[in-house]
Amino acid sequence: MLDIKQIIATPEEIKKRLALRKPELAGQIDEVLTKYASYKKILARVEELRAQRNEMSKSIGKIKKEQGDAAAQEAMKAVGQLKEEMTAKEAELEPAKAEIDNLLLSIPNLPNEKIPFGTSDADNPEVVPCTIPLPQFDFTPLDHQAVGEKLGILDFEAAAALSGSRFALFKGDGARLERAIIAFMLDLHAQKGYTEILPPVIVNENILVGTGQLPKFREDMYELTGEPKQFLVSTAEIPLTNLNRTRTVPEAELPIKLTAYTPCFRKESGTYGKDTRGLIRNHQFDKVELVMLSKPENSYDMLEQMVLDAQDVLKKLEIPYHVVELCSGDIGFSSAKTYDIEVWMPSENKFREISSCSNCLDFQARRMGLRFKNAQGKLEYVHTLNGSGLAVGRTFAAILENFQQKDGSVIIPQALRPYFGKDKIEAK
Repeated sequence: MLDIKQIIATPEEIKKRLALRKPELAGQIDEVLTKYASYKKILARVEELRAQRNEMSKSIGKIKKEQGDAAAQEAMKAVGQLKEEMTAKEAELEPAKAEIDNLLLSIPNLPNEKIPFGTSDADNPEVVPCTIPLPQFDFTPLDHQAVGEKLGILDFEAAAALSGSRFALFKGDGARLERAIIAFMLDLHAQKGYTEILPPVIVNENILVGTGQLPKFREDMYELTGEPKQFLVSTAEIPLTNLNRTRTVPEAELPIKLTAYTPCFRKESGTYGKDTRGLIRNHQFDKVELVMLSKPENSYDMLEQMVLDAQDVLKKLEIPYHVVELCSGDIGFSSAKTYDIEVWMPSENKFREISSCSNCLDFQARRMGLRFKNAQGKLEYVHTLNGSGLAVGRTFAAILENFQQKDGSVIIPQALRPYFGKDKIEAK
């Protein structure tokens, strides 16, 4: 969340920065300021009443001595009245503070001042061009769903019968390929110094508040019934970033680099009719995630390194891709700066997002109380970063589309063959 002290100190600057996302967000800052002024007014009255009560309580003995019991009784009655009013005002403080906190939880992070201005993904500039040659076909390439169904490795009808639309069933070499991709990615990231984690995929409500999925995006989460309130994770970023919540991390431990594979679950509310075919936008999908915890002065350098680490997966698989920088109107709720890696999909003749790498600065750390003690002994909030390394289903789809052959078979990328055990998938 944003720092309330920063909002109070520089409200116009905060509003200007938020307006780069959406102009209407500036109004939320005015609402915070109004509610904060009301809270401060109540707090000032509580402090005034407390001071009056304390002063009068101290004088009761003197009043009794100088003016008698009756006067002392009147003074004690006045003290009681002050205490009653103070108690009533104190009861107003907690809900007033909760209103401010709830407002702050719904306001997105400030975009970095140097990211490109824009309103949609159409305004995202390319920052790393594609250098891997696009595949050349002497036939009309099929989309990955058609390739997979012809090979008998994907079965969307069976998945729909089991779970409904937007689910996939991997079969035979399909299940084997999905597993191989996951192992390949995790091994590659472990070689780069990431610690592999296998976290739970059910988390408590406060964990989602910590990374910014709640309260803003509750409708996209799969909530379980019962108490305490728990949810299926939409990304491994959630448990990985929260692993150190409420902790003061020793400076010597930074940076912390984590990676994890998890299944991910998203309702994809508001996307009906979009990407309903194949593996691009499913309710359940596999993903390998990268998370970094960094000192503030290093976090933007760490973001550049994370993007390189994610790109390396596609380089080694020899799948064409490029990188775009997200504009101010397209970055995620918790992010200050984001790069998207987009992979080439021949059936669509365009690039598709396969990874987003973001620097969230101290936005998430404030929500989860994650700090470190700097060299001067002062507590600072850690900067958190996250990125897909990569979306496994989309990597699967890209392999099928880019390496499909005229006879219907699919060539397995060289780097993946030790994990898959074969160099080709053929129809049986």
